[in-house]
Order: sequence, then structure tokens, then C-alpha cells
Amino acid sequence: MRLTILGGGGFRVPLVHRALLDDPARAVTEVTLHDTDPRRLRVISAVLEQQAAGHAHPVPVRLATDLDDALRGADFVFSAIRVGGTAGRVADERIPLSEGVLGQETVGAGGVLYGLRTIPVALRIAERAAAVAPDAWVINFTNPAGMVTEAMAEVLGDRVIGICDSPVGLVRRAARAAGADPDAVTYDYVGLNHLGWLRSLTTGDAERAGSGRDLLPELLADPVALGSFEEGRLFGAEWLHALGALPNEYLHYYYFRRETLASVQESDEPRGAFLDRQQGGFFDAADRDPAQAYALWERTRLEREETYMAESREASGGWQRDSCDLEGGGYDRVALALMHAIAHDRRTRLILNVRNGTTVPALAPEAVIETVCEVGAGGATPLPCAPLRADQLGLMLQLKAVERATVEAAVFKDREAALRALALHPLVDSPAVAARILARAAD
Repeated sequence: MRLTILGGGGFRVPLVHRALLDDPARAVTEVTLHDTDPRRLRVISAVLEQQAAGHAHPVPVRLATDLDDALRGADFVFSAIRVGGTAGRVADERIPLSEGVLGQETVGAGGVLYGLRTIPVALRIAERAAAVAPDAWVINFTNPAGMVTEAMAEVLGDRVIGICDSPVGLVRRAARAAGADPDAVTYDYVGLNHLGWLRSLTTGDAERAGSGRDLLPELLADPVALGSFEEGRLFGAEWLHALGALPNEYLHYYYFRRETLASVQESDEPRGAFLDRQQGGFFDAADRDPAQAYALWERTRLEREETYMAESREASGGWQRDSCDLEGGGYDRVALALMHAIAHDRRTRLILNVRNGTTVPALAPEAVIETVCEVGAGGATPLPCAPLRADQLGLMLQLKAVERATVEAAVFKDREAALRALALHPLVDSPAVAARILARAAD
């Protein structure tokens, strides 16, 4: 298999490369890295070369600065671009915060601003992929992953599949807390990207009616077990028991919006500013001393993981991440499993961002949702799920309206649609605030 990574100069690309090196099947025979920033491409190439040192079967890496050249001949295209770079993220977060509402990369007004900037570029990528690599499967990790995947699907249909590492991390942590093997459970997870819920966690033969045992009710009733993993500490035992489900970590911004906003406002710098400074320092240092590129990257990566969602952790009592959650990635393993399943028709169940079909009847068939899918040579098919509770469906419908308005605004340069996207978001409390955010972002 030939894999092309768009955004090949991205900081987390070495995690994907590491997964390929550790793949016993050695399914990927060549990786092509494409990026619009030659310096970042050069630095990450040095990291990969040093990471592969000593491996008996390193994966050949090719660099490409031309998009069509990078896409041509690819079997899979992994899209992980960041339009506007980390400086763009800084603005996406600071502009909303200046108006007293949450600024975050994928959530709230910051997510809408990021989507407006990213979707036109993602659509161009989809069009070029359809033209020069029509048989390739596009795996999208570009944020905001749900709305970007939905926009790309208007060109590529079901040949674009969105991935995220949050749901699989939640499932694995919950399974361990319940005393089960994470690789031996089935689960019901549904929502939108960064807005989903784990609603059952079954051990035993879930394929045969009544033969599996749902571990989730016992877990939700056990404060000690809930306190043993990230989401349990983040949301608290009382709220999780009342909610009757385990939310994706990003729902902390919605359920505890006041506390999280206060924590962000009190922090020394927003997450985007920290990453802009941290990654800028890494690329400067690694470019000056390429021989130390991998060591510098590993040190920077660990610091990045240690500070992940720091404001939300501070808002929920202040606690450190477990060592097992500092490995980084997760999406790299999801991507590899997805490629294996398609290329070898290996029937696999994964939580993915795909077109809804009839899974959630209240949403349009073409709306992209995040749910459990069965994957094989024909791609990913969403599985039926239990009916959504009113609170879950209500949030999904409101956020889907925001996503659709963002896509419309990005495609047609429609200011009214952009205003609607911002003002309808549940984390933006006034159309007047939305209008000011939009005006400042356009300056």
C-alpha cells in the first residue's frame, strides 16, 4: 500500500510513522509526505529518519511539494492539514475569549472560525484526489474533523472517512476501569465529532441476543472506579451517574462551560498560544541541529501530552494525566486498522466519522456522524444504534445546524451563514457577540 500524508510537516506525523514501523504486516510500502512549508517538511523528515534507525524494515519516505504529485498513485491519503498554522489557532481562540466566550480549536466559536478557513482548502484537496487518485481512500483527521469530512464527502462520497482518537481512548479507559479487556468488548457510541457518548460497554458475545453483559451501569455506579480514569475525574461521579452515559472528553466544554471558561481566562496563555510557542521552538531548534531532531521531538511531544486539556483538568479539581495516556496518538492506530480493514477486507469495528444513512433518523442521510462502523473492502458502514435520549439528540441537532451553516458559509462566502453558524452555537451567548467575532476574524 502507498500512503500519502497531507500536512506531512505536522508535529504528530512521527506518530503515524511509528505505527507503520511497528506494524507486523508491514502493509505500507511507501509514504509520501506533502506540506506547503518546506522547512517543516525537512525537519519532520529528519525526525522520521532517526526514528527508523535500527529498524530492520524501515518504510521508505518520499517528500513532495506538489499536491498532484503527492496524490498520484496513492492507495490511501491521510489528510492532517492545519490551514493558517498554529498562528491561526491562536487567533481562533483569542478572538472569542476577548468577547467572553470560549475559544477552542474545534469547539465553540474557535471551531467555527477554523472550519471557515479550512473547508475551502479541504474541498480543493478532495477535488484533486478525485481527479488524480480516484481509487484512493481519503482518511481525514483535519479538524474540525466532522464538518471537514462532511464537506469533503460532497466531492468524494463514502471514499472519505473521518477519524478521531478521543472515542477509542474513552472506550479503552472505560473498559480497563470496569475490569475488562479493551480488545474484548463491544460498545454503543454515537454523536458528532467531539460530541459523542459511550452508552454501553458489553463483554461476552454481543452478537447473540442477551448473551453479552453491559458493564456500563455498574461502572457508572462506582465512584472509585470512575475516579480511576480521565473522563471519570473530568466529569465527576455524580454527574456521570445522573447522565447515564460516558461523554467524550470535549463535552466538558458544554456541560461545565462556566468553569472551563473561567479556567481558560485565568490561565497564563490559551492552548493554541502554548502550542504555537512550543512547536515554534521545536522547529527552530531541530532546523539548527538536525542530528537532534528526534530527541527534541520526543521531549516536546511528552510536554504536549502532559498539558493536554489542562484547563478542563484544572476546572475539575486539578489532576495529572496517567502515564498510560501520555503515549500520544491513538488516531495513528485507528488509521492503520482502517487501512488494513479496507485493503485486506478484514472485517473490523471502529468508531469513525461517516455519512449517517439511517443510523440517526432525525438527521439527514448525508450528515456525517461519529459512530461504530463495520469496515471492510467496501469501506465503512455505520451500525444501528440504540435510540438517542432527548438531551443527546438535541445537542446533536443544534451542532449539526452549526456545522452545515459553516460549510455553507465557507463554500459560498456567505456572511449570513457564517453569522448563523456562530450565533447558533450553544457556547456563543449572543448574536451581537457572534457578529463582533466575525468582524474581528475578517480584519
